[in-house]
Amino acid sequence: MKVLAIDTSNQAMSIAVIEDSKIIGELTTNIKRNHSERLMPAIDELMNDVHWNPSELDRIVVAKGPGSYTGLRIGVTIAKTLVWTLKIELVGISSLKMLAGNCEMSPHYLVPLFDARRKNIYTGLYQWQNGELIQVEADTHISAEKWAEYLSKKEGTFELIGEDRFLYKDTFEHYLTNRVYEAPLKDHLPKAGVLGLLGLHEEPVDAHTFTPDYLKLAEAEENWRKEHPDQLEEAYVEKI
Repeated sequence: MKVLAIDTSNQAMSIAVIEDSKIIGELTTNIKRNHSERLMPAIDELMNDVHWNPSELDRIVVAKGPGSYTGLRIGVTIAKTLVWTLKIELVGISSLKMLAGNCEMSPHYLVPLFDARRKNIYTGLYQWQNGELIQVEADTHISAEKWAEYLSKKEGTFELIGEDRFLYKDTFEHYLTNRVYEAPLKDHLPKAGVLGLLGLHEEPVDAHTFTPDYLKLAEAEENWRKEHPDQLEEAYVEKI
């Protein structure tokens, strides 16, 4: 199976091509530039580098969120467009699970996190069990303090993963004291190669109904929905 994996859920942009269980190529950048301008040229570059034709692809795996509202829409829209055009499979994987997947076979509970502003985070809880990455607690949008306090009631040790961990390191250390660790530096950026491997054995989804998992609406949309409680999300999308 030939797979293209796409992640634009945060500042970093990562794409990879996987054949069966082997990462053939991967491209990751971590700069503040518009994913909408860079994603398709990057895909073209990587596909050319590995001498693949788009018609050879069997599946697209995309990071489905949580993360940047705009970034997620860009990645998911391009993934769905490729799926429709090429008539191939689509799989969505949690952006947080992808990050947790960087820490292969870690003995700790894995705590991937993204900053969600106002002292809130997007996070979840994962663990390697018998060679498989298992979701222990569902992905959520929560205050960092409440999450750290909740984790403090669980037994075990915890590993923080993500570029934004330093924003909340003191909070986690306060509640978890000597039971919290930071992942190695190489593991804090999302990697589309990991994303693609996680998506190899997942069931494909219906591309027509697939949407990102925002966990929390953008502030502009939240305000709009309060003012238009009887209208659907599609009406908001049309308005903007």
